Amino acid sequence: MRTNRIAAGAVALAAGALVLSACSGGSPSEGGDVEMTLWQNSTTGPGQQFWKDAIAAFEEENPGVTITMQSVQNEDLDGKLQTALNAGDPPDVFLQRGGGKMAAMVEAGQLMDLTDSIDAQLKEEISQAAFDAETLDDKIWAMPLSVLPGGFFYSQDAFDAAGIAENPTTVDELKTAVDELKATGIAPIALGAKAAWPAAHWYYFFALRECSSDVIEETSETKDFSDACWLTAAEDLADFAAIEPFNEGFLTTEPQQGAGSSAGLIANRQAAMELMGAWDPGVIASLTPDEKPLPDLAWFPFPEVPGGQGAPGSLMGGLDGYSCSAQAPKECADFLNFVASADQQTKYYEAFQSPPVNSVAQEAVTEPYLIGILEAYNEAPFISQWLDTVLGQNVGNALNVAVVDMLAGSSDPEKFIQTVNTAGAQG
Repeated sequence: MRTNRIAAGAVALAAGALVLSACSGGSPSEGGDVEMTLWQNSTTGPGQQFWKDAIAAFEEENPGVTITMQSVQNEDLDGKLQTALNAGDPPDVFLQRGGGKMAAMVEAGQLMDLTDSIDAQLKEEISQAAFDAETLDDKIWAMPLSVLPGGFFYSQDAFDAAGIAENPTTVDELKTAVDELKATGIAPIALGAKAAWPAAHWYYFFALRECSSDVIEETSETKDFSDACWLTAAEDLADFAAIEPFNEGFLTTEPQQGAGSSAGLIANRQAAMELMGAWDPGVIASLTPDEKPLPDLAWFPFPEVPGGQGAPGSLMGGLDGYSCSAQAPKECADFLNFVASADQQTKYYEAFQSPPVNSVAQEAVTEPYLIGILEAYNEAPFISQWLDTVLGQNVGNALNVAVVDMLAGSSDPEKFIQTVNTAGAQG
């Protein structure tokens, strides 16, 4: 099966104001009222309220349709969803990670083909590149909702206090910034490694800088990490970790739950920056004392690694999308069209503080850090999805755990490569 696991090249998000047409929901399926279930990963705050409000608005426009929402903690979602899919009792609509994970669902016949169900208006307002990221074998399997590249979210006040006048553009400059921040008494970098994937982000980005797009794309298919760039990336991470840039106890720190999480350390000014996806501003906002966005929050992309084979300016991340299960009623597609509309996308952006995928809703974005993310995304010569998403659940999870083992000192770069190659050989 040929899969679009990597979105390569500049992803140009359509710009310009478009006239928003009213969203007309479909009538209930034949046979009477329709009941659907929705699984999403926002458990508190404005994000969860967005889904409640969206459901209420859709139900009002579509008499006879009832949607029951279940909030699932992000770190638990993939496992619970896979169990439900394999048992033949999945939710009707659910968060879609994409990449190899989505490919496996398509191959198993677990997703609804949305290709002919996308509103024509949305095809004008959402870029083709965004739909391509949710496409396999020329069919659309998920509705894109949010642009989510990774990078550093940081406190400008903390940088100012440390005398950091310019954002780091190389890893050496990042190391210097770490030393300058340490001198002020703040933890330079927050890391919630308990969940594994936030720690693995560090390896992903070093690999993005060291490996060419061709190597990344090839490895996504072969699961073979024998190219020397993969080992070099692991050595880069080990070298960076040796300067002790992370918060104390980072190996047992949660990424997104509570004041003591890595996002909470940023929100409560106990750490200066965090390498995370573009959903981070909303998570940080939910953890500040007043539950409002951090006023001095800023962003910069992962610094370059001199001599690396990756094209400068390349990004890693993806799109938040939502899929319908194969047995869901047709109203599931209607609901996805509804939440992707410009009006709902604007509310999505306001709730989650992450860049919306709808170009009309993007005009509402005012935060400099989100504007910077969109600009970097549009100008990037290559954009890869998260490596664990690209590689699929089994290999991706093995990679994530192997990164934590290396940061914990129970492994080294050579053993790391051996571990991921063994996982890749097993599929």
